[in-house]
Amino acid sequence: MIRSMTAYAGGERVTPWGTLGCELRSVNHRFLEVGVRLPEELRALEPQLRERVSGRISRGKLDLVMRLRSPEAATSLTVNEVLVKQLGDLAVRLHSSFPNLRVEFTELLQYPGVLRTEATDTTALQAEAMALLDEVINGFVQAREREGDKLATAISERVDSIERIAAEVRELIPVIREGQRAKLAARLADLPHPMDPGRAEQELVLWLQKLDVDEELDRLGSHIAEIRRILRQREPVGRRLDFLLQEFNRESNTMGSKSVDSRTSNASVELKVLIDQIREQVQNIE
Repeated sequence: MIRSMTAYAGGERVTPWGTLGCELRSVNHRFLEVGVRLPEELRALEPQLRERVSGRISRGKLDLVMRLRSPEAATSLTVNEVLVKQLGDLAVRLHSSFPNLRVEFTELLQYPGVLRTEATDTTALQAEAMALLDEVINGFVQAREREGDKLATAISERVDSIERIAAEVRELIPVIREGQRAKLAARLADLPHPMDPGRAEQELVLWLQKLDVDEELDRLGSHIAEIRRILRQREPVGRRLDFLLQEFNRESNTMGSKSVDSRTSNASVELKVLIDQIREQVQNIE
């Protein structure tokens, strides 16, 4: 089953520290490139996140984003009562020297160290993040496979068309060969000095050999069988398909250069169009 390199998946998980969100999206790329954006609480987890992603995905330009939304109600605050008492005593002493000086309680709360938030259990939060990432990667891979199915269908349809055109050309070859034989024989007959029959036959055979595309059609048939086999593979096949299309293109170009008939010339053009369409699809395959 082939996979597309374009996909998106996301998910959320409610934790004691707030709602943890994760998004993973990708576009086609020659290699694997992973961009990561994390909240400060998960910054130390980046190497493990990258390793987990690269263990499941081999190609594409990926963006991994994690967010942590901490609701105000979930924030646990504690008051440093010792510091508050020290500040209160200091305010009383200052008031005796400066009667106009007034210190409000809310001002004391703003003093650094008076209010403290409960430290986040980063180990537990990181475990939640890794579990969420696994869920998102599973959905991401499934999305890639769904898109890959569509790509495989589109490619298979065009491969079927290539096979049909190749079969039509193969049927035309004997007809074209006989037509060329008759034309060349007529030209040789019109020469002012008749050519030796043996030499004439030799020239005719050499000419027809230059026009022969049986080998190209045979190789094209082998490439068709190979691309169908590759499309059934489960591992990443994008690079192999890209290389195989170069072989397709080579056979098509050779057939076009050997063509002496408008029907085979048109067939060569149709083949090139289909090959280009397949190449566009293959550029998005992992």
